[in-house]
Amino acid sequence: MKLIEQVKHFLTTAATYWKKPPEGRYMTYKEILSLAVGGFGAKFLIWAGPQLMISVGNAFICNTVGIGPMPVYVIWLLSILSSFPLTALRARMIDNTRSMKGKYRPYIFSMGLPTALLGVLYVWFPYEKVGTLTTYVFVLLINIALQFFYNFFNDAYTSLVNVLSPNTIERSDVISVKSVVENLAPSICSFVMPLAARAITGENTLYDMRVYRVLFPLFFIAGFTISMLIYVNTEEKIVQAKTHVIQVKFIDAFKAVAKNKYFWVISLAGWIGFLEGASGSLIGWMYNYQQVCTATQYSIITLITGNASFWPMLLAPYFIRKYGKKRILLTTNLLNVLFFSFMAPVVRQTGASWIIWALTICICANNFITTLSNLLVTGINADVRDYQQYITGERIDGMFSAVGLIGTVISLATSFVLPTLYDRAGLNETVALSLGYDGSNVYDVLYDPGYFAQISTVLVAASIIGAIMNVIPYFFYDLTETRQKAIVAVLKIRALFEDYGNHVLREDKMAEAVEIIREAQAYAHREPSPVSKDGIRAARKTHDKEQVKAARKAHRKAMEENEKIEIARLVDLELHRFDTPEGKAELENARRMIAAGLDGFLQVSIPTKAQAKAMPKSTQQEKDRRRDALILAEKMKSARKAIQKYFPNGIEVFDSSIFDTLFEAEDQNELAIHDAILELKGAREQKNTAEIERLKAQLKQLHAEKVQLRRSIQEATDRHSIYYRAAQPYLDAQKLLTQQENYTHLDEILARYETYAASKAVSSAPQV
Repeated sequence: MKLIEQVKHFLTTAATYWKKPPEGRYMTYKEILSLAVGGFGAKFLIWAGPQLMISVGNAFICNTVGIGPMPVYVIWLLSILSSFPLTALRARMIDNTRSMKGKYRPYIFSMGLPTALLGVLYVWFPYEKVGTLTTYVFVLLINIALQFFYNFFNDAYTSLVNVLSPNTIERSDVISVKSVVENLAPSICSFVMPLAARAITGENTLYDMRVYRVLFPLFFIAGFTISMLIYVNTEEKIVQAKTHVIQVKFIDAFKAVAKNKYFWVISLAGWIGFLEGASGSLIGWMYNYQQVCTATQYSIITLITGNASFWPMLLAPYFIRKYGKKRILLTTNLLNVLFFSFMAPVVRQTGASWIIWALTICICANNFITTLSNLLVTGINADVRDYQQYITGERIDGMFSAVGLIGTVISLATSFVLPTLYDRAGLNETVALSLGYDGSNVYDVLYDPGYFAQISTVLVAASIIGAIMNVIPYFFYDLTETRQKAIVAVLKIRALFEDYGNHVLREDKMAEAVEIIREAQAYAHREPSPVSKDGIRAARKTHDKEQVKAARKAHRKAMEENEKIEIARLVDLELHRFDTPEGKAELENARRMIAAGLDGFLQVSIPTKAQAKAMPKSTQQEKDRRRDALILAEKMKSARKAIQKYFPNGIEVFDSSIFDTLFEAEDQNELAIHDAILELKGAREQKNTAEIERLKAQLKQLHAEKVQLRRSIQEATDRHSIYYRAAQPYLDAQKLLTQQENYTHLDEILARYETYAASKAVSSAPQV
């Protein structure tokens, strides 16, 4: 009966919030379901892509195509080098995307389709009919293409959740829901592969080309088709003023992201923990080369290990609420070290069939922990991007990938480690020949039990070292969930005042920001309550359920109130930022810049970089003042260089209104293309040949106009970026004074909203 009531409650709630999000949330149930089911499709591509993309130890490249570790390393190196300009291009495209569909959604389609087609081409290339050099060249070219299209699609899908909601708890909940659904795709693939391989080849092998040619086109095409639910049914929601326009030049965004301390913490964890995945292929090797179980048993094993990821997806929101992301990340990474250690004695027992089941237990535990950790990292990356917008004023998500190229350089420097481990452990041509094989495929060495145990032990040891290195940076991560909420609250306040200053503020869109301000006024000057679980422990000793319930309620209330106080203090600090000594100093510098004018601001006396570094930094206020002085000195230096290079005869003011014209034309063009496509569909249904030809010609012209508009926007962006770099200290001074002026109108904004709310209440009151 209780279950029936729960089902009824869920269905009622789903109907209520299908097209309208719950109070305090941003995503409708329709969006969440579309993201989850569409993610199920996207995961087919995201799973299948790495199965084909080149890496040392990749089963398709090494075991099926038959390319040895060293040639694979060379091809991998060349493809990675190609990723440098491609990643920079991807970052620039994302950060300067201005589409009605959003920052990431357009790329679910435009990058997903070529990824699917490249995947089909990859497995159907006639490797057996061409020479070795042709194979090497083709594999290199296809991997260069995948470096762009697959990585772009993966980045767009993974990052989309960051902009679907600014609420970190909602993002965690949605990530949990979609992870449960989307990860059915890898589980299905892993379960089907050995059974299909047995049916196709009649043998217990996964490495037959026929297996890839039958299954992978299905994975790619079906996955892309289902992923279109995301493209059609989700909506991005970035906290930003309506009139805010982003024109980001690569180098400017690169410098901005490079100053984000949390980016370095997260990135460093991956860079120095690169060996953690070294043992990932062991269970597949054990099945293929040691023949310790049947195809059916192996399918069950892959299903079990895959489903080990299911439970952390359900539990992640609870753990995040109870313990916070940092504490969970530290715990999970330390547990990974333990589980890898358990694998070491297991992989040395190659003679018995039980070892694959023992290894399965270890991998299940590792998958549980790793999945939970990965879910948290996804949420943390979203929080870090909110922090980036908070400190710079720009949402430059794409540039994180570009700065991440530093990680690619590190990977290039460390990439020889794994091939060297393989070679030193015995996975090489010399050993293969000594064992009686022809040496054409060095992985034949793994058929030998002694060498299998030796190589496996080395890889497990490498994973242990990688797991230890991975955990170290997270000790320096201190962006809590409460601070992230406070940061988003400040972003909403800034957007409110920017829209007010630009005369586009609408009263019906003010409710959330006004509520934040009111709560800040009510809580900012309160003192946090001491919070402990002593009251709950004492209540438990009474064995009175009501007392325990009351104690828990009081503890939860104190926690919530303390959170409100912390958020309110950051919001209050933002509202009164110009009343502090640091704020007043900023205003004074800004007034001097404006007084000097665009051609004279460089003459304004400010502390040099050396003088700024010598400033005291014993208190937080002194640290803030020193930081601001360093930033201003750097901007003045960059401005001086830009003026000398681009404006030797004086700065020419850039008319930013050109963006309004270009963006309006781009919007009209996009609408015209949409309407023409619908008309073309209707004409085809009516088989109106003349109308079809006319609409095709119209679409061709519209697409040409679209290309020209984007070229014009890019040219304007480049000119704006040069002007902005040359005049940045002066323009920042203008912006600061405008912001300070807008902040003085807080009472007027609140009064406007009160009047609007009162009139709305009267109009909605029932008539007597």
